[in-house]
Amino acid sequence: MAKVIKAQIKLHVPAAQANPAPPVGPALGQHGVNIMQFCKQFNDQTKGRDGLILPVVISVYEDRTFTFIIKSPPSSILLKRAANLAKASGIAGKETIGKVTRKQAEEIAKQKMQDINTSDMEAALKIIEGTARSMGIVIEG
Repeated sequence: MAKVIKAQIKLHVPAAQANPAPPVGPALGQHGVNIMQFCKQFNDQTKGRDGLILPVVISVYEDRTFTFIIKSPPSSILLKRAANLAKASGIAGKETIGKVTRKQAEEIAKQKMQDINTSDMEAALKIIEGTARSMGIVIEG
């Protein structure tokens, strides 16, 4: 018999840095999940991806067990990393604060392909270009 899902929790957690402090502890604690077990498993699976904030979807079952899926990092974080920026422009459209090559944008689109709602590479690239434009980043090439 399949397990019954009690709750689905969506969090953004820094890679290899999950700990019982907020937001992880309170979100999992209210459903009776073993917080340290989640932190240990998450940190083991995300080693080597330091500096990235990863979305994670945690399925909590009636018997207080859980499974989780780690998604790819948000496009904005990948674009900031590619352009070597700390933060995006406050007045996008009027101010450009960084540049990314088309090849870098294609790499980001490939990485995001599983989480974007398209299977066409050109459409995925347009999504990444739109995100870059709204952040004040210019795509060259």
